[in-house]
Amino acid sequence: MTSVAAIVLAAGQSRRMGAQNKLLIALDGQPMVRRVVQTYVRAIPGPVVVVTGFERDRLQAALTAMPVSFAHNPAFATGQQTSVAVGLRAAPDAALLLVGLADQPALTAKELDALIARHRAGDPEKISVPMREGQRGNPIVIPRGLRARLTHSAGQPGCKRFTRDHPQHVQFVEMATDGFFTDIDRPADTLAFLSRQTEPMS
Repeated sequence: MTSVAAIVLAAGQSRRMGAQNKLLIALDGQPMVRRVVQTYVRAIPGPVVVVTGFERDRLQAALTAMPVSFAHNPAFATGQQTSVAVGLRAAPDAALLLVGLADQPALTAKELDALIARHRAGDPEKISVPMREGQRGNPIVIPRGLRARLTHSAGQPGCKRFTRDHPQHVQFVEMATDGFFTDIDRPADTLAFLSRQTEPMS
């Protein structure tokens, strides 16, 4: 059993971005999905599983030569919860499992390290959810003891429903940085992210 593993969800249809698959948009010269997965690979000591769905072949090509494994969700059009379930079943045994999104390019390895440390400093038997001013963020941290509970319901698998229905198994971890709360859904989000990247340092 490894100490920490991760699932990165990259199966969505990117409808709000228009004709372009947002995960393949170039950021700093590389596809967004590669940038995000690279962050997890740098931070996580154990395996990283990427869940694919929409444009599976293109996503896998964008991650060529990276030390990750893939799990495909053929039912990706039915919603993110099915991709979470596919990832949970494919991920290796681990004391802690991070479940994150492939559209969070502002996230850094340092932030992931901080989240894991905050989880361990709290109640390590609970699911840790980043929180800032009432806003929930990603990724979340799932302890080994609760992992099976997330796929127990065939009709409603996944994390969001479980964490809302079972608050006794959840702890909200205050995280101040933007990486946990910034995702890219629309063209305007991409422009805003790129503009922040080019802002001069104060």
